[in-house]
Amino acid sequence: MRIRQSVALIVGICILVVGAALGMGIRAWAGHSVLGAYHTVPIYVGQAGGNRAGAACACDGYASMLQPVLPAVVSITSSRIVKVPQSQNPFFNDPFFQQFFGGQFPRMPQEQRERGLGSGVIVSPDGYILTNNHVIDKATDIKVILADKRQFPGKVVGADPKTDVAVVKIETSGLPTIPFGDSSKIRVGDYAFAIGNPFGVGETATMGIISATGRNGLDIEDYEDFIQTDAAINPGNSGGALLNSRGELIGINTAILSGGSGGNQGIGFAIPVNMAKHVMDEILKHGKVVRGYIGVGIQEVTPDLAKAFNVPAEKGALVGNVDPNSPGGKAGLQRGDVITELNGQPVAGPNDLRLQVGSMAPGTTVHLKVMRSGQPRDITLTLGEAPAGKGTAATENAEENSAMRGVQVDELTPGVRRELGLGSDIKGVVVTQVPDGSPAQDAGLQRGDVIQQVNRQPVDSVSEYERLVREAGKQAIVLLVNRGGNTTFVVVEPS
Repeated sequence: MRIRQSVALIVGICILVVGAALGMGIRAWAGHSVLGAYHTVPIYVGQAGGNRAGAACACDGYASMLQPVLPAVVSITSSRIVKVPQSQNPFFNDPFFQQFFGGQFPRMPQEQRERGLGSGVIVSPDGYILTNNHVIDKATDIKVILADKRQFPGKVVGADPKTDVAVVKIETSGLPTIPFGDSSKIRVGDYAFAIGNPFGVGETATMGIISATGRNGLDIEDYEDFIQTDAAINPGNSGGALLNSRGELIGINTAILSGGSGGNQGIGFAIPVNMAKHVMDEILKHGKVVRGYIGVGIQEVTPDLAKAFNVPAEKGALVGNVDPNSPGGKAGLQRGDVITELNGQPVAGPNDLRLQVGSMAPGTTVHLKVMRSGQPRDITLTLGEAPAGKGTAATENAEENSAMRGVQVDELTPGVRRELGLGSDIKGVVVTQVPDGSPAQDAGLQRGDVIQQVNRQPVDSVSEYERLVREAGKQAIVLLVNRGGNTTFVVVEPS
């Protein structure tokens, strides 16, 4: 028995010796400690290719990243005078009230003070603050409250309603700031942190990810290129900061989709900081945003329009309206042209073209590649400066399955032109009725629209319109529609 125990002890010692020798060999080969205490390697949460020095460490959460930047986000309260329409209370018609008030009825005040709440981001130590235009719009009084509870009156340096960006100044110095990031480098899945004053509860930080980039077509602003995030954004967060995991400013929180609840549903939108900074620089330099201008109305190339104009689907921007005195008109752009490239770069769609041109200075020479009747053309032009925000006949004889069935039109008389605010040079027929549920209604045709072309053919009269519709038979019809002085192409598909 003792012999067995001795043998076991010797075997155990041998295993320890071999294990130690093996561990030392591995340590020498891999450069890692194997024996002894564990060596903890911190895991950094940051964007790919980023600088680890400023990234947050998972071992201590995100406090080390957020603490230096939290004081640079401020609360902004504003007040404005709004007019309230007077209304006569029906109870005042009662004889009792008439006797009581002696015929002098109390009247509702015509004006009242409305208060607003938002947030802002300090971007310079001497008191320049980025926020949303809707936070300070028409405000008669602005108060900026810092994280340390100091309060300063705010002065609007300038605002751009087209992007919902505004710059506010407070008179002080030595303020904390948030460094600018590069919003062009963010990716879906990157961490995002929203900071602001939601519902007036006080400075609040929330965390999420970048859900999408380049969001547009939301009809929130004229120039839309939103960052979408699920970091909680609520009323009062407007104008606050959207940060990356290195504590850099990548966006200005602007809007939410609340689904009618009025609160966060995980879909928030922020203006990319590259756009906000460009707007701020323009305001500080010119007092306003000066944008490049081609002078054409553009629209999306839908699959139906692509087929009609013989171009690739969903690429480029279709020219639906041309001001003859604009840079585009003078350079030879025409209705029906599809702009596919700007300075050698593909144009993804109308919003892409609008953003690129709007970021260029007037006087810039640009080179466009367009498709006209299926053939490529090159057009060079010099950008201008964008101006400030700018008896019934029917197709009863048409076949039952005609795309335009049920649509009623009338002659475009001088009186109708004046009523619609159109010049005498506009020709076409005016739409007087669009049946509910018809293909034309589904395509977006409205009462009061002026149809100027049917399948690329000009329309001068009701008889001309009816002839062209009959010739189209049961096929899809491409209309050039003038609505309020702007023209756009509409494709009506038969049901």
